[in-house]
Formats: sequence, C-alpha cells, structure tokens
Amino acid sequence: MDLTYTEAEEEFRRRLARWLADVLPGLPPKPSPDDWPARRAYDTAWQRMLYDAGYAGLHWPVDAGGRGATPTQHLIYLEETEKAGAPYVGANFVGLLHAGPTIAAEGTVGQRARWLPPVLRGEEVWCQGFSEPDAGSDLAALRTRAVRDGDDYVVSGQKIWTSHAEVADWCELLVRTDPDAPRHRGISWLAMPMDAPGITVRPLRTLAGSTEFAEVFLDEVRVPVGHRVGAENDGWRVTMVTLSFERGTAFVGEVVACRRTLEALADEARRTGRWDDAVLRRRLGRIDAEFRALWRLTQWNVAGSARTGGVPGLGGSVFKLRYSAARQELYEAAAEVLGAPGAFDLDREWVLDRLSSLSYTIAAGTSQIQKNIVAERVLGLPKGR
Repeated sequence: MDLTYTEAEEEFRRRLARWLADVLPGLPPKPSPDDWPARRAYDTAWQRMLYDAGYAGLHWPVDAGGRGATPTQHLIYLEETEKAGAPYVGANFVGLLHAGPTIAAEGTVGQRARWLPPVLRGEEVWCQGFSEPDAGSDLAALRTRAVRDGDDYVVSGQKIWTSHAEVADWCELLVRTDPDAPRHRGISWLAMPMDAPGITVRPLRTLAGSTEFAEVFLDEVRVPVGHRVGAENDGWRVTMVTLSFERGTAFVGEVVACRRTLEALADEARRTGRWDDAVLRRRLGRIDAEFRALWRLTQWNVAGSARTGGVPGLGGSVFKLRYSAARQELYEAAAEVLGAPGAFDLDREWVLDRLSSLSYTIAAGTSQIQKNIVAERVLGLPKGR
C-alpha cells in the first residue's frame, strides 16, 4: 500500500480545504440534540451543499451517481472535513453509509435510479430496521414476517434500535419470507416507505438523552415486491453486504474525529496541569498509537474495497472490534482529564460522547459477534460448540 500522495491528490486536498473554509462560516448554528426534525433539516441542507459542490457520494461508483473517487481521495475528504469541523452525516447516516451503498451494489437499474439520487441530494432519509427485541445480536433469529399477496408483501412484526426512524422516509428492512427455511435462509431485504399505513414509531431515549433510536411496530404493512433488493429469500447475503459497509467503512470518519478529540484532550490536560501526570501522558500516548494504527487499517480496508467493487471485506470486523474498545478508552481518559465535576457535566460535548461510546461494543454487531467472525472467517478457526 502506497501511503504517499500524488500532486493531483494534494491539489484535491487544497481545493476541498478552500471550499470548506469558504462555506463553513456561513452555516447556521447546530440545532438542539433533542430536536430531530430540525437536525434532519440541518443535516440534509449540508448534504445538498455537498451535492451542489460535487462532493456528495464522492467514493460511490459513477453509475450510482457518485464521483468514482479513488480510495485515497475518499480518505483525504474524511481527513479535511473532520479537520475543518464540518457537519457529520447525522440523520443521513443510514442512507449514505450503508443502505445507499447496498442498493448501489445489489439493486436493479430502476432501484438505483429511484433511491440513490435523493440520498445524495439530501432529499430522503433512511432508517435501519434490522434488530428485533427477541433476537438480540442473533440477526438470523428475526421473526418479522412478510407474506406475499400479489404484487405486495404484507409485513407484520416489531423492530427495535431503529436508527432515525422518527424522521426517516425509507427503512432498510429485514423480513422473513419463508418461515420454514433454515435460519439464514428465507430472509429478504426490503425498502419500506415509512409513511405506509400500519407503521407505528415509538422513540427510545438513550442514556445521553437523545432519541435517534426507536421501536417500530408493523401491522400488516404493504410493501411492493418491486422494493425487494436482491432475490426473495436471499436477504442474508444482501445483509452481509450491508453489514460490511456498516462495519468496514461507515466508521472511518469517526476515526479522524477521535484523533481530533484526542488532540483537544491533550490541550485540555496541558491547560489544567494534568499533563504533568506521567501516567496520564503515557495513557494518552498509547491511545494515540491505537488510533494511528486504526487509521492505517482504515486505509487498508478502503483500498481493499476498491478491489472488490466497493464492498469492504472481512477486515471491517477487525476494525470494528478494535475501534469500539479504543473509542471507549478515549472517553475514559477524557473523564480522567476532566475530573469528577467535568465528567458529569452533560452540557459538555465530551461527556455526551463518552456516554455514546458505551454503545459501540454493541452497535453494528457486538464485539462477541465480531470476535467470532474474525476467528472463523479470518483466522480459519473451527466454530465454537
């Protein structure tokens, strides 16, 4: 892997940095974390600005509406936007980082034309309907049923931890279309319109006070068969494509953000005198080494995905496993730097990020699941009994 930058890549970096310097000062203040309609409007407006400037879907294939940028350009984009403090994808997360890429990889020509442009333009927001209350991390145990009725599926069941459901237009939904098939068979991947009759959304309040997750109840919701991505009962394979994006490339921007947070943490320690503690300095240094290594792994994963049609490989599980723990370690160190009063001040962004970090060993597949994947599919170890 060549880690040097060409002159063309450096020019891309300079051009992007100039654009960010021009537009970011004119952005309105960020809305309250509790106001999701306002957050959706803020996030989608930023997405439209990226689209108009030619930076939306930078690394998506050209035939999917993207710019077909190289992996290196994608990484430069992530570095520069995080360095400049640009808005994160926010409510656009599911559509931009895994539902959209899944449709780009697995959808028909008509499906790509219908769903991808509105995601890139910030016109439509997606949520994720994978997890269920009685399935936990065992995604193959899902029980939400989809019964074929002419040109529709009639869907009934319940989803939980549905990201951004209360402001979403569409849901990437996993359903069981053949209840008699083995657990990993008989599953289909549907695009469900969130305004369809029979859908009830109940927001869930997290430890940090946010409601980006929800319970979703489905009572005979009709979803057109044409909204199925992939073949009927082939949803497990399509889901593995989605999860490879979620674990392999969806978190890469957050690595840059964590490195920026670490620098701010070191500055705070110097300001308060905590920097004189040699044990704390060593701890921050070790965490810095962790994130430098994760960034190299990110480069390797992103470069590898370019060789597989844009779909990340199993290295995403290695990354997700270590990143989840490293993020928690970062914010544990933040609590040490802030001290007891600051560590419980919910008005400080670091404190909310610390509370959020507790979920990362569960989100996008628990660490136990990732360990199994690494053991069986990367190291070739026998399956546990």
